[in-house]
Amino acid sequence: MLQGDSFFFLEMNTRIQVEHPVTECVAGIDLVQWQLRVADGQALSLSQGDVELRGHAIECRITAESPAQGFLPSTGTVRYLEVPSGPGVRWDGGIAAGTDIGPHYDSLLGKLVVHAPSRGEAIDRMARALDELVVDGVVTCRPFHRRVMDEVDFRAGDITIRYLEDHPELLEEGGGEEDLSAIAALAALLEAERREAQSSPRLSSEQDPDSVSAWRTAPPSWRNRP
Repeated sequence: MLQGDSFFFLEMNTRIQVEHPVTECVAGIDLVQWQLRVADGQALSLSQGDVELRGHAIECRITAESPAQGFLPSTGTVRYLEVPSGPGVRWDGGIAAGTDIGPHYDSLLGKLVVHAPSRGEAIDRMARALDELVVDGVVTCRPFHRRVMDEVDFRAGDITIRYLEDHPELLEEGGGEEDLSAIAALAALLEAERREAQSSPRLSSEQDPDSVSAWRTAPPSWRNRP
């Protein structure tokens, strides 16, 4: 706030913000790296006028929360994680299969960020990345973000601070999207194990010839048998 020649701040965060990957994508500058360099006493090699912003970036915060229940936090164990990739796709996360998500910390699991030449292309890229993201074991806001990417007003940029109040349907359950993702991930794992079992040489009759785990733990002399 400004009163006369005096400034007053309601809040000031001097730390780097959660949304800094968006700035990094459009500016092409590693902000965290420069934080460390400045802390080491190094001088910035560019001025504000040297910063050129290119394209459009979107960040979706993937949290262990249920939008349908007022973004109530979800707890559990991450059973399976599939992270999207490809040009212009970035995942900043600290979870893996087996990670326990408890009630005592922030529900943020990771940040999915995309960068593209235009806003429309960025929305399409984010929709594709959200389709590829699988987090099985806890309820997440992924389906909510995916519905937003298809919403007409959002795509047109016609949004206000009342956006969610004007579009309550976005907060409704997505018809078992999380369950479908988990089923798809499980099916892919089973198919991979089936193919591996078919391509692995058979063991002697002293062990189960169809057991992939048995083949991995078999003595070297047994592995070389025809």
